[in-house]
Amino acid sequence: MISGQIGILISIVVYLVAMVYVGFYFSKQGSGDSTDEFYLGGRKLGPFVTAMSAEASDMSSWLLMGLPGVAYLTGIADAGWTAIGLGVGTYLNWLFVAKRLRRYSITCNAITIPDFFSRRFRDDKNILMCISALTILVFFIPYTASGFKAVGTLFSSLYQVDYHVAMIIGAIVIVGYTVLGGFLAVSTTDLIQSIVMTLSLIIIVFYGIHLAGGWDAVVQNASSMAGYLSMTQTHDRATNSASPYGFLTIVSTLAWGLGYFGMPHILLRFMAIEEEEKLTLSRRIASVWVLISMCVAILIGIIGYGASVAGAVPLFTQSSESETIIIQFANLLSQHNFLLSLIAGVVLAGILACTMSTADSQLLTAASGISQNFLQDFLKIKMSAKTSMLCARLTIIGIALVAVFLAWDPNSSVFAIVSFAWAGFGASFGPLILFSLFWRRTNLSGALAGMIAGGVMVFVWKYLVRPMGGILNIYELLPAFLISSLAILVVSLLTAPPSKEICDEFDSI
Repeated sequence: MISGQIGILISIVVYLVAMVYVGFYFSKQGSGDSTDEFYLGGRKLGPFVTAMSAEASDMSSWLLMGLPGVAYLTGIADAGWTAIGLGVGTYLNWLFVAKRLRRYSITCNAITIPDFFSRRFRDDKNILMCISALTILVFFIPYTASGFKAVGTLFSSLYQVDYHVAMIIGAIVIVGYTVLGGFLAVSTTDLIQSIVMTLSLIIIVFYGIHLAGGWDAVVQNASSMAGYLSMTQTHDRATNSASPYGFLTIVSTLAWGLGYFGMPHILLRFMAIEEEEKLTLSRRIASVWVLISMCVAILIGIIGYGASVAGAVPLFTQSSESETIIIQFANLLSQHNFLLSLIAGVVLAGILACTMSTADSQLLTAASGISQNFLQDFLKIKMSAKTSMLCARLTIIGIALVAVFLAWDPNSSVFAIVSFAWAGFGASFGPLILFSLFWRRTNLSGALAGMIAGGVMVFVWKYLVRPMGGILNIYELLPAFLISSLAILVVSLLTAPPSKEICDEFDSI
């Protein structure tokens, strides 16, 4: 193994060991002694940890791989409108949902999102809780599998080690600190991972500009391609021409922002902050970080093309290749000297951070849905506090094993499921969260109708309607979100209004 690879390996190993230590530390602090501590950290997150853990768990490897890859191939339109939609969605979610959800969840004594839905609508039979828990399981397991696959792909491409061995080791590390320390460990590691992600973005920007021959060369190369720097056109690499980026496509792309209202692992951060008033500071930190990080990621894609023109890296023509641009930069950086190889390791640890910060949050959220909401609340299986915690940890391990199985094929298209899972949560949970917090007339029947309609429509639109093409070729989240909202509104109005107790509680919030 050459010295550059050794330096990279040292940085990554130190990073992984640090993540496991965080889990061990919080296990000693008692964060795994009760379900409230394990799933919600005892509602004692500070504003900075709340903000950064929410956004780190949101970004996944899409930030350092997917977004630069799209910008590299097609220019700024597709990546730019996606970033705008996600940025606006992030801000509005913090602005409108965060405070009310925290306040309401305390009043309802809810520690998970399915728990909140059930208690909010006085679902004595816990049917809403059951459907919520199963929805989380359906969409989070493949989402987690995509994270495991990213870890395996990264290490196998760097060191030519067996993909399966690399993936399993990565999964063990993620499961290890999640099982040990629960929510506080996950949130703290997410904070650390957001810092590593930020350092990676900064390092790659400056190094990439150097490889491309300077900033002027980057701008000149990008400007020479038709539609590359336009927000209303997209560049076609195959024909070296520009294609219109129409209004319908823009609306469809912006719809990514709607997904934030239904992301369980993000919503839990709102519920877990120590003081409601500190959410204002968290909102500012989160919104600024998300916008800057996405803009820098897009810039890296543009810089990457300049580096290809300069001959520093190959010229990519497929998304699977362009998404490795940061890995290409890190490999080149590691070849200079041992110190720079350690810095290159930090860059690659940033890709791991993106992946792990999402996977750990999804594991914990999915585990809470099954062990707490499905087994104990819906099936009424009585457990002691100790047994409950054992069940929670075994559930995390069980879900991870299924995710490893789904990611076993190195050539699988697990990554394609990420956008589908985002749509699933956004349509199933997003409208219901908003109606639960802002419309007192919403009742249990409307909630059930909206959740089911949104989830089903995601499948229907994705596999039956969207393939027809034309004006129907829009992201499934948008129509499913609208159908779910309509179902909640219509069914709630056609059925009996909520009880006086529910209305009084809503008014008090």
